[in-house]
Amino acid sequence: MTPSRYIESNGLTLCVEERGDPEGPPLLLIMGLGAQMTLWPEPMLERYARQGYRVIRYDNRDIGLSSLIDAPVNGHPLAAMARFRLGLTTEAPYTLHDHARDAAGLMDALGIDSAHVKGVSMGGMTAQLLAATHPRRVRSLALVMTSNNSPRMPMPRADVLWWLQGGGIRGHDEEAAVARGLGLWKRIQSPSYPRDLVATEQHIRADYRRSYRPQGILRQMRGILATGDLSGFSRRIRTPTLILHGTADPLIRPQAARRLHRLVPGARLHWIRGMGHDMPDELIDRMVDQVCSLVRETDLTE
Repeated sequence: MTPSRYIESNGLTLCVEERGDPEGPPLLLIMGLGAQMTLWPEPMLERYARQGYRVIRYDNRDIGLSSLIDAPVNGHPLAAMARFRLGLTTEAPYTLHDHARDAAGLMDALGIDSAHVKGVSMGGMTAQLLAATHPRRVRSLALVMTSNNSPRMPMPRADVLWWLQGGGIRGHDEEAAVARGLGLWKRIQSPSYPRDLVATEQHIRADYRRSYRPQGILRQMRGILATGDLSGFSRRIRTPTLILHGTADPLIRPQAARRLHRLVPGARLHWIRGMGHDMPDELIDRMVDQVCSLVRETDLTE
């Protein structure tokens, strides 16, 4: 395991890990809702490192070992979701714009002028904002199982939405957290590539022991709703962009990828059949190859 360190960014402390060639092209990885940086599959990280990249991953604010945001989340989660769907404003301790500033501040602290950026799910929304508001900082953009956060997009499958909004919580001890985590993965996993539940349970336990912040997950979720539609920002992106999306995603539906493809000028859309809202081991080589191809093409044109 590569040792992590702590970096000051945007007034916060972010837990960061680097591997690969320190002089290689920087590849900044931005994780999704409620997920620690440990969710990036090790085989994927190692493949990027062997390709010669300076691979950087970090815990988002309010999760993992990065700064906790000690602020209340007011109102019922379903009421906040209803306001979002109606296009109304929602209160939150922070928004995805703050996440994008965190990413830019991290690059500043690491002495990186520009990087290839890959964002997953919520991290893909953050990556869009980073590319739209800091265009010179993003060399290429890989958006994986994400959306433009439009309230017009189809809702997640009902059981997945209920789980994300706090359903299934039966306590906060390790066994309860593991049971709930397994329940979520069973709902969002790729139907064509079912997970190894023993390995998944081990990973959930390790993450629980590393950090457990259920309120941070709720604050991140509220931040997504408070950010609202990103369409205007998506249209501003001029960075070479790849969209990777599974045809069986129950959380961010395939229609979101089609919409994003229409919004981001010149974006390339690559479908992965049978993939849900996870990154199965069987698909890692395919996903890495797609991103590396985008990076090579981008660097050749610079």
